[in-house]
Amino acid sequence: MSAYVIVDVEVHNPEAYQEYLAKITPTVYENDGTYLVRGADSQVVSGDWQPKRMVVMQFPSLEVAQFWATSDKYADIHALRNANATANMVIVEGSVDFK
Repeated sequence: MSAYVIVDVEVHNPEAYQEYLAKITPTVYENDGTYLVRGADSQVVSGDWQPKRMVVMQFPSLEVAQFWATSDKYADIHALRNANATANMVIVEGSVDFK
């Protein structure tokens, strides 16, 4: 069953963040992931949440999503993001399989 990584990112250093984007993008594809939303505008329709830069990625399974998000293999790249942005990230397992 698919899993989704949902990230709300506030970029503090746009120039250095571009380096992060160049490095992280191939890792998503290496793990059979795909971007569903990447930096698109959002509209709050209820509540207090004020997202900055939304990213939604789909991975083939919860295990793959967790590996991508927490593996030592990508730790340096995630650290680059954290040095240049503040990110809130969650992994959500899909409840419906669209096969």
